[in-house]
Amino acid sequence: MQFLFPSSLHGRARGVLALVFGLHALLGAALGLSVDEAHYLLYAAHPALSYFDHPPLVGWVQWPLVALSAPTGVLRLIPGLLWLATVWGAYRLSLRLLASHALAQPAALGAVLALALAPLLHILGIGLLPDTLLMALTVALLWQTTTLMDPEALDRPAAWLLMGALLGLAGLAKYTAVFTALALGLVLLWVHGLRLLRKPWLWAALALAVVLVLPVLVWNAQHQWASFVYQLAHGKGSQWQVLHVLRFGLLQLLAFGPLLLAAAWARGARRAAWLWGVFALPFAIFAYMAGGGSSLPHWTAPAWVALAPLAGLGLARAWQSSHRAARWLVLGLGGLQALACAGLLGLMLSAGWPVLPGSDAAVAKQPNPFADLHGWEAAGARAQTLAAQHGLGSVAVQNWTLASRLGWYARPLPVYVLEDRETQFRFWAGDLPVGGNTLLVDWSHLAYEVPLGAQGFASCTLLDTQQATHWGRPLARFRFYDCRGWSGQPQPRLTLAPTS
Repeated sequence: MQFLFPSSLHGRARGVLALVFGLHALLGAALGLSVDEAHYLLYAAHPALSYFDHPPLVGWVQWPLVALSAPTGVLRLIPGLLWLATVWGAYRLSLRLLASHALAQPAALGAVLALALAPLLHILGIGLLPDTLLMALTVALLWQTTTLMDPEALDRPAAWLLMGALLGLAGLAKYTAVFTALALGLVLLWVHGLRLLRKPWLWAALALAVVLVLPVLVWNAQHQWASFVYQLAHGKGSQWQVLHVLRFGLLQLLAFGPLLLAAAWARGARRAAWLWGVFALPFAIFAYMAGGGSSLPHWTAPAWVALAPLAGLGLARAWQSSHRAARWLVLGLGGLQALACAGLLGLMLSAGWPVLPGSDAAVAKQPNPFADLHGWEAAGARAQTLAAQHGLGSVAVQNWTLASRLGWYARPLPVYVLEDRETQFRFWAGDLPVGGNTLLVDWSHLAYEVPLGAQGFASCTLLDTQQATHWGRPLARFRFYDCRGWSGQPQPRLTLAPTS
């Protein structure tokens, strides 16, 4: 425990970290995998220089445990430790940047609480996403940027090479790391002026970063730049609308909570004021992208982490204010966020009970997003058994979001995605050959018509129906079909009415 929670950490902050880390570990062992988690675990099961959807680090860090067939609870210690490193790093960064401020200690504790009470960060602390990696790397980059703001550090090779290594790792974690890197570059230019560009170790650091991201460049060069083309098209989105931006702002408030907005009340933190730039540039880009419908709430997580020291100072000022209303406001907002975190994690564990009804109908009257976390392991095991019994060498689905869990839980069976779009699964398994046979799996909450005829198979026979339950409640229904004679012309059609 001394390694995880050093004695130098403030006692209360250490307690918060221990409590949340333990909670993440318990939930990580109890919950099934989400779509993205299973997808990135498949990265580790298929080691490569890079991948279609994202750079490779999220797969590389999991490869040793996947190679050892570690259980889900152990695999999820990786995001738990990364969450721990992120919040501990934000605490230490707060103490460093606010060292001369009278409220340095309470501000650092406030930063910990603001992050620990951000609902969406708990999801990133349980399930490993590229953003989980980028959060921890962002804190390390902020620390190193603080070091390089000292004029004497500009001629220290080690300081620059460490910065280059962190930038390279961030690039291997997620493409959007370039926005944080740009913000940090502008900060250093603002502090040192154009003389910064004459420092040879700056260019050595950038060269090191490029060398580290070479696997991504090599993979893309070998695959017609598929990942870059996909990400550019994905980021472009569709028609831009102000309403989308407003919806994005509301989702951000719900996902990260108002406590981080206390940064607006930070005063007397001139050494930390540059954190606003590191927050604002990526956030503004993602908000603009949201206008085209192509930005997801968790993409801004590293930006909010960068704002945590200022938020902690704002909370400390409010708490020590002579106005009782300020302290009650902090207590009230903190209590609401704690309830939101507890509610979110509780609904994940209970599969929506008692708020959302259980239903395994194809088209539920009230969708239950938490049902998605349960039942897939049993479905994967059943798929393996049926495939072996009927001489089928693969599994197929009609939507790529259904492929990840089956790809993980039914491995080593290859998974074919029967839709006309580029996905990572096409790189792994290719297309189902014309005339081929496969085990088709359908999930009731994203149910498709059985594909027959010119846009499907010559025949499909229902082999089994398996109900997914949790705590005795029905959540979903899996159907398994023996499908033969594939036409090679996918045209998936969603089921529009409930199935029996």
